[in-house]
Amino acid sequence: MQLLKRILTAVVLIPIVLAIILRAPVPVLAVVAAIVALVTVHELLKLSEAYNIQPLRLPTYIFVALFFLLLAVNHSDTPLLSTATFTTSALFVAAFAPFAFLTIAMKRQELRTSFAAAMVSAFSFAYVVLPLAMLVQLREQWAGAFLILYLLCVVWAGDIFAYFVGKSIGRHLMSPRISPKKTWEGAIASLAASLGIGWLLWTYATPISTWLLGHHLIQQRDGYFALQSPELGPILLLSAALNVAAQLGDLVESLIKRGANVKDSGALLPGHGGMLDRIDALLFAAPVLWFFAAWRVMQ
Repeated sequence: MQLLKRILTAVVLIPIVLAIILRAPVPVLAVVAAIVALVTVHELLKLSEAYNIQPLRLPTYIFVALFFLLLAVNHSDTPLLSTATFTTSALFVAAFAPFAFLTIAMKRQELRTSFAAAMVSAFSFAYVVLPLAMLVQLREQWAGAFLILYLLCVVWAGDIFAYFVGKSIGRHLMSPRISPKKTWEGAIASLAASLGIGWLLWTYATPISTWLLGHHLIQQRDGYFALQSPELGPILLLSAALNVAAQLGDLVESLIKRGANVKDSGALLPGHGGMLDRIDALLFAAPVLWFFAAWRVMQ
């Protein structure tokens, strides 16, 4: 029953996610990312209560919403300008966040709760908000839609193979204290699947982009043909890096939940748990791809 719920939820959500990522204007994508970020941050702040932290809920939500509003308003169709603007803004806001939350926390009656509350709010911004914002900025790069599609396929394929291979033949536990069900067999299968997807998308990138363009799912600048075709070696290395980052993201979220003594971060998505359960791998993998894309732009 759990597996059936997991599959049905994926069948419903995947077409919606792909439609938004491929076709939605950047401001709309920023609004959707803001909603996902707010839900995820809410779950994370809820988890923090198990660590005897009294989070700054409303100030954190406002801070997150304002950042994505800035992202939606201040977008650009020029990749170099967009990357430079985003990098400057993100660094400034990330540095400003701890001081802002500490200042707000100073008003509390119980000052001993102030530092921990400000800390978890600043962590939420770095852990959840910045990676999702990087996905929005990726959409402004040349071939932005194709890059995000590549990222999702690599992460999803790794997750699926890790689940089924680990469940069927997994014997050697990877980190039993943090995630008792994760095995090295599943991890290796996950890496192999991500490499396979990377190779397939590299091989068929132009036909896939042409098909998407022909069905009006992407614009010309969002297809693979907007990029200078890289060699296979770097793509395989990137796919491996994305997979390792995704698996680390999964383990980090398991660590947070294990410390809070809960199984799922929430119950929003049937068969998947909460929003954080669904995007935990993406939160670590997205920055890897963003740095790769930003590096290409800066060349």
